[in-house]
Amino acid sequence: MRQLNLFRLCALAVAAFGLAGGAVQAQDYPTKPVKWVVPYPPGGTTDILARLIGQYLSEHLGQQFVIDNRPGAGNNIGTEVVVNSPPDGYTLLLVNPANGINATLYKKLPFNFLRDITPVAGITRVPNVMEVNPNFPAKTVVEFIAYGKANPGKINMGSSGNGTSVHLSGELFMAMTGVKMTHVPYRGSGPALTDLIAGTVDTMFDNMPSSIEFIKSGKLRALAVTTDVRNEALPDVPVVADTVPGYEASAWFGIGAPKGTPANIVDKINKSVNDALADAKMKARLADLGGIPMGGTPADFGKVMASETAKWEKAVKFSGASID
Repeated sequence: MRQLNLFRLCALAVAAFGLAGGAVQAQDYPTKPVKWVVPYPPGGTTDILARLIGQYLSEHLGQQFVIDNRPGAGNNIGTEVVVNSPPDGYTLLLVNPANGINATLYKKLPFNFLRDITPVAGITRVPNVMEVNPNFPAKTVVEFIAYGKANPGKINMGSSGNGTSVHLSGELFMAMTGVKMTHVPYRGSGPALTDLIAGTVDTMFDNMPSSIEFIKSGKLRALAVTTDVRNEALPDVPVVADTVPGYEASAWFGIGAPKGTPANIVDKINKSVNDALADAKMKARLADLGGIPMGGTPADFGKVMASETAKWEKAVKFSGASID
C-alpha cells in the first residue's frame, strides 16, 4: 500500500512539474527565433501582412519572427509544413482564405484545416480589387462585361493560384455575369501582378494590399472593389455590386499554429497581435493598404475560420471548381 501511495505521489509530482514547466515555457516564450510560414512567394498580400506584423512581434517579444515563404499547391505545401511541425509555438502559419477554400476544393488533402490548425489571432480583412492593365479597352465594369460577352474566352484572368479568393472572386463574377474568361493561375500574387502590368494577362481580382500601390501609380486600373461598400483607401472606386447586384467577396488573414500548441503560448501571441493592431502606426499602415483590423480572442478567430470555410464551400460548389 505504501509503495502504491508513493507511486501516486510521484505521478502527481511529475504531472505538477509538467504543468509548471508549461507555464514557465509560456512565460519565457519565445526563447529562440519563430518561423512564420507564408504559403506564397514574396510580394503578395500574405507576405506583406506577415512582414508588417512579424516586425512588430520581433520588436516586442524579443526574438525574430522569420518569414518562411513556402509557395505551391494553392498554399497546401506551406500549410502541411505547419501541420507537421512540433506544437511548441515556434512554427506558425499565415492563415488566409485559401485555407478555408481548399477544404472543399481539394478532394484529397493529408490534413484537415479546422482540425489540425489551432486559431491564434485574426489580423485583418481586406477587399479584393477588380483591376485591369491600363491598355485594356474597358474602363468600367459595364464596359468590361460588354467586352467579355463580345469576346468570350479572350480575356485572360490572372490569379494567385487555383482556389484562392483571388481566383474564386473571378469565378463568382463569371457565374453571375455570364462572361467567359480564361483563368491563368500563378504561384502567388507577385508574379501574377508582374504579368498583369506587362499585359500578359488582362485582369485580376487581387487582394487590395498587394495591388494598391500599382493602382495609385497608374500601373493598373481599378474598375471596382469586391466588398459591398466602398473602401476608404480607394474612395473613388465603385463596388462590383453597383453593376452586379448581390456580388460580394473579401479576404481575411490571421495566425494559426499546429494542433496541440499550449493555450498559454497561443494567448501570449494573441495578446501581442492585438497590441499590434491597436498601435496607431500599424492601424494607419493597414488602412493605407485597405485593411480592416480584426483582432479578438483565439476563439473569435476560430469562429471566423469555421464560418469562412462554410462560406467558401458554397462558392466552390457554385463555381463547380474541383482539384483532385
